[in-house]
Amino acid sequence: MALSVIWTGMVTCAWIFGLFSGRTDAVAAAALDGAAEAVRLCLSMAGALMLWNGVMELLRAAGAAAGLSRCFRPVLRFLFPEAGRDPETLSALSANVTANLLGLGNAATPLGIRAAERMARGRDGIASDELCRLVVLNTASIQLFPATVASLRSAAGCRTPLDILPAVWLTSAVSVTAGLCAERLFSRAGGRTT
Repeated sequence: MALSVIWTGMVTCAWIFGLFSGRTDAVAAAALDGAAEAVRLCLSMAGALMLWNGVMELLRAAGAAAGLSRCFRPVLRFLFPEAGRDPETLSALSANVTANLLGLGNAATPLGIRAAERMARGRDGIASDELCRLVVLNTASIQLFPATVASLRSAAGCRTPLDILPAVWLTSAVSVTAGLCAERLFSRAGGRTT
C-alpha cells in the first residue's frame, strides 16, 4: 500500500511539474518510453528466470539438488538443532538453502515459507530463535551463482554479466556472518536460547 502511495505521488508530482513548466509532452513521452522499457526488461528477465528455474528443475530431476541438499544437512542440523529433528522441515531447509546458493530466490521462497510454517507450529505466534535464524539466512543468503542479478545485467546489455562473482561471494559471506552474529547477540540479549 505504501509503495502505491509513493508511486502515485511521484507520478502526480511529475505531471504537475510538467504542467507548470509547459513540458507535459516531454512527461508523457518519458512515461511511454519508461513503460516500453519496463516491458522489455520484464520479458528479458522472464526468459532468464525461466532458464534458471529450468536448470534447477533439471538438477532436481537428476538428483543433483538432493545431493547438494544432503551435503548441507550437517551444517543445517548444527544451525537448526530443533528443526533438524523433523525430516520434512530439514528437507525444506536444505532445498531452500540450495536454491538460494544457486541464486534462485524466487524458487527458494516457497521452500523457505514451508520450512518457516513447520518451525512455527506450536509456538503460539512467537518466533523461535531458529525461525529468526532462518529469516536471517534467507535475507542474507550466500549465493554461488547469482542467476537473477546476472539476468538483470545481461538484459541491461552487459557483455560479462558474471564478472561480479568474486564480489557476490565476498559480500554474501560477510552478510551471512554478520547476520548470524547479530542473531546470536540479540538471542542472548533477549535471554532465550531455543
